[in-house]
Amino acid sequence: MVAFGKKLKERQILEWQGYYINYKLMKKKVNQYAQQIEVGTQDRKHVLKDFSRMLDNQIEKIVLFLLEQQGLLASRLAILDEQHDALQQQPEISQICELRQAYRAVGQDLLKLLFFVEVNAIGLRKILKKFDKRFGYRFTNYYVKTRANHPYSQLQQVFKHVGIGAVVGAVSRNLHELQDRQGSYLSIYDQPALPLEDPVIDSIKAAVDRLTHSTNFLNFLAQHALIMQEEFPTPVEEQVDDQNYHFMSLLLNLVNTFLYMVNTYIVVPTADDYSLSLGAAATVCGIVIGAMAVAQVFSSVYFSAWSNKTYFRPLVFSSVVLFVGNILYALAYDFNSIAVLLIGRLFCGLGSARAVNRRYISDCVPQKIRMQASAGFVSASALGMACGPALAGLLQTNFKIYKLTFNQETLPGWVMAVAWLVYLIWLWISFKEPSREIEENHIPQESNAVVVENDALENGLKKPLLISSSEDKQQDEDGEQECDESEEAPEDSHRPATSIRSAYRLLTPSVKVQLLIYFMLKYVMEILLSESSVITTYYFKWSTGTVAIFLASLGLTVLPVNIVVGNYISNMFEDRQILLASEIMVCIGILLSFHIIVPYSVPQYVCSGLILFVSAEVLEGINLALLSRVMSSRLSRGTYNGGLLSTEAGTIARVIADGTITLAGYLGQSRLLNITLLPSLFICISSIVATCFTYNSLY
Repeated sequence: MVAFGKKLKERQILEWQGYYINYKLMKKKVNQYAQQIEVGTQDRKHVLKDFSRMLDNQIEKIVLFLLEQQGLLASRLAILDEQHDALQQQPEISQICELRQAYRAVGQDLLKLLFFVEVNAIGLRKILKKFDKRFGYRFTNYYVKTRANHPYSQLQQVFKHVGIGAVVGAVSRNLHELQDRQGSYLSIYDQPALPLEDPVIDSIKAAVDRLTHSTNFLNFLAQHALIMQEEFPTPVEEQVDDQNYHFMSLLLNLVNTFLYMVNTYIVVPTADDYSLSLGAAATVCGIVIGAMAVAQVFSSVYFSAWSNKTYFRPLVFSSVVLFVGNILYALAYDFNSIAVLLIGRLFCGLGSARAVNRRYISDCVPQKIRMQASAGFVSASALGMACGPALAGLLQTNFKIYKLTFNQETLPGWVMAVAWLVYLIWLWISFKEPSREIEENHIPQESNAVVVENDALENGLKKPLLISSSEDKQQDEDGEQECDESEEAPEDSHRPATSIRSAYRLLTPSVKVQLLIYFMLKYVMEILLSESSVITTYYFKWSTGTVAIFLASLGLTVLPVNIVVGNYISNMFEDRQILLASEIMVCIGILLSFHIIVPYSVPQYVCSGLILFVSAEVLEGINLALLSRVMSSRLSRGTYNGGLLSTEAGTIARVIADGTITLAGYLGQSRLLNITLLPSLFICISSIVATCFTYNSLY
């Protein structure tokens, strides 16, 4: 990984270099403190006092320069305002154009100042986390609590930037008034939603959005998508994004995500009945459901590689394969062939284009709306997960057309085949292939493959410097790496992994733990969902419609749970605390699901399933958020990226879970529940132990 200090230096504005946080000096000081404490020449209390004083001095330097630059901008705006007032009396087009250019020049300088604040905010957060990690002391909490609300605190100036907001408002208002409003006397205050078509203002708004990240819920949802953005975005990147952006193409990607999730879960309520109709055991439903995941293990790789060259062709291929797969799934009933049924599900898995959907959002959606697009991706997945079983519950009919049977078992295939055919036609008409030349010339953006939304800055500014649980995985020895920042980092530090094996070598112990947690939660969720029809039929005699309602209800909890966690819980507790608590709750849900002595009842099954599912959903969001911050930057690019690794971990977990259901079925349905829960319990306890061990070693 490229040292942060070197990246910070590269991003600095040259003429302001002396006013940035001196990250190199402070890292050296942290290393000196560590050595002094180790040999006993310095006590901890003195170190804390000295480091606090150094931080105060650094922040004061930043704030005083910030105020000075705000004053210069304010003086320029005052002069321009006088010229603006004079033009109101005697308007001349040439002078109006010159004045607009002058305001734009102020806007460009304001962008530089916003970027200055952004870089320093990231630097402050990084050095505080490094200090915590080196000394195992929660210094960040102490420092923020003692300075955040103090009347003389300058820390607030860096993160609240009230003066900058006033300058933004002045530039925006005057540029708005200088536009040709065709006789309108309304101001931006009368019509706040009226768009101001000026690239400078668009860039300023994007920069301010990064500094004042206003919606925790959207951010929490976006983390589920595992889509990354550069920690130091630049205006050039935003311009490239805008050239590639096409709303209808984004919408088509989200619809693809929704339909695929519907396709995945629409068969769950009826898979056991379908297996029985074809002469197989009810527990073969595990293989029927899991066949799609087996194929997805391979399709994720080739779709990820294919998206390096094009987005349109993989989406067309996906739609065609899914259309064929669903046709085969429906025809298996009339062919009376379990083999045709499984081949149909394999085809559906081979059409999984989620890697392309994520990659498109990462590469072709402007950064200012990428978080919303990522949240849309997760919402589409959650909605599809709920709609699949619900739709299956509605398809309770039985009739024939010629020799083709249409009943509750075959209709999911026919309905999804029609849906994919309609989608294919819409895709062919409306999708716009983004320019590959732009992406090839824009290395940072091209690299953002199916990976991780790094919301370091946004969360850092919403809850300044409190992200103690989201340690960016930095080598403890990187202080030595930064001692001579004039040396060029090796080219390998920017190269993406070229194979699964090389990607695996880049995984640190903490990343492996996060992937283990992801494997665990996908395993237990798949066990719960895939065997639900068999279990509820055996114990409670539930109909297909009742099973569909239960599964749809579970799916509908996803968004409300994310609202609560994103808006409230994540502000009250550290991420690692939520992570561990969620793992424990998943474990409790598993334990409550066992059938031991008392008769198995509907309340026990529903409540334990709800606890397990909701806890796993919370765990997934927090886990992916942490994963995004500990993963090597080399895994944010190329075919074999972090997103692909996490997708493969989750998909393999689903395959093993579905295989477990089928194998356990040979021992009888009376033992199915407990036998499938035992591996879930073992993996869950293992992940809890690994989490405790890993985070205790870091803190």
